[in-house]
Amino acid sequence: MSIKTTSGPRKAQRLAEPRRRIRARELGVPFKGVPGRWNRITDVPGVEVGLVTLVEGRGRMRPGSGPVRTGVTTILPRGRSLATMPCAAAMFSLNGNGEMTGAHWIAETGALTTPIVISNTHAIGACHQGVVEWVLAHNPDARSMWVLPVVAETFDGYLNDINGRHVTAGHVVSGIEAARSGPFKLGSVGGGTGMNAYDFKAGTGSASRVVDLAGTAYTVGVLVQANHGSREELVIAGVNVGAALTDDNPFVGDSAPTGSGSIIAIVATDAPLLPQQCATLARRVPLGVGRTGTSGSHFSGDLFLAFSTGNPGALRSIPTEMSPAGTGGIDHLDFVEWGRLDPFLTATVEAVEEAVVDSLFCSRTMVGRDDHRSPGIPIQRVIRLLEDSGRLRMPASSAPFTG
Repeated sequence: MSIKTTSGPRKAQRLAEPRRRIRARELGVPFKGVPGRWNRITDVPGVEVGLVTLVEGRGRMRPGSGPVRTGVTTILPRGRSLATMPCAAAMFSLNGNGEMTGAHWIAETGALTTPIVISNTHAIGACHQGVVEWVLAHNPDARSMWVLPVVAETFDGYLNDINGRHVTAGHVVSGIEAARSGPFKLGSVGGGTGMNAYDFKAGTGSASRVVDLAGTAYTVGVLVQANHGSREELVIAGVNVGAALTDDNPFVGDSAPTGSGSIIAIVATDAPLLPQQCATLARRVPLGVGRTGTSGSHFSGDLFLAFSTGNPGALRSIPTEMSPAGTGGIDHLDFVEWGRLDPFLTATVEAVEEAVVDSLFCSRTMVGRDDHRSPGIPIQRVIRLLEDSGRLRMPASSAPFTG
């Protein structure tokens, strides 16, 4: 859910610039693996996503007044009703020029116990406070609780009045309350509203893959907030399209170093995993991001979190009625055999690649503060480049994947 404040005729039709957000898969861009129903992180049972998109004003920036091009993305691993039930989790930093709060406690306990929020760099404090307010308001033991929220960020200051404090704790509460399962918008929405990747307009991307383990179907879902890479690096379906799209690049000459920015990726699965296995999934995220071309700039904060919704009721750090003192305080975890983990690693890489590409395909040209312009990726030209390289396939019907 989104809250917004402010070879013939068929080929010609397919190459026309789309009038709506459209996913790369719909246009025949080939991706490996089998996606879930919605091809989003919400294909993982129980996972809910909420988006708050803030777009206001135009022209010259007046700090505190705008223009505003930002927002908040919320992810609830087990939904609102079980928002504080722990999930096995782990975080991996490819490059630390960024922030993800709560990571130290996750490293200590192997457990994620709060909603996840993604926004802009200077909104971390407001997002942190918003999670605390929501958790305390919705927990009967609020007076005795302490909360270490997981809040991650990327920088949207090229388009947004990032120092204007436009994201508030109330927006985070609204985002958590708006979170739902099912399909949600991609591109310039939520925390990804003001983000850019490969010198094109980008933002929020998501994808999923279904994994069969001994006859049981599990899902690996990914959500990215893409704000990384330089134009000439961009690779789609194995083709270096960025090298052929170097025109219309307003980022050239900007004060930020080329390739700077960040990418946040959240990986979810319903397969029962150990925290160490979640770390293994998180370490595979860079392989998926790398398939889209970036080599990982020194000035890019690349932070990745993976969690498992398996083993409900386990990993509690405080004894509850589910683990009474009479049990001796013994906990246990089911987990996928290490030797059978490879399909989940493959699924992570595949989903990350598609999520990054869709963050581009589902975004449109945006003009922000001081008339800074971020061009949408020219889909028609990309499709021609892929056709010329023999990499395009005729798209099948894919209505469930609409952005």
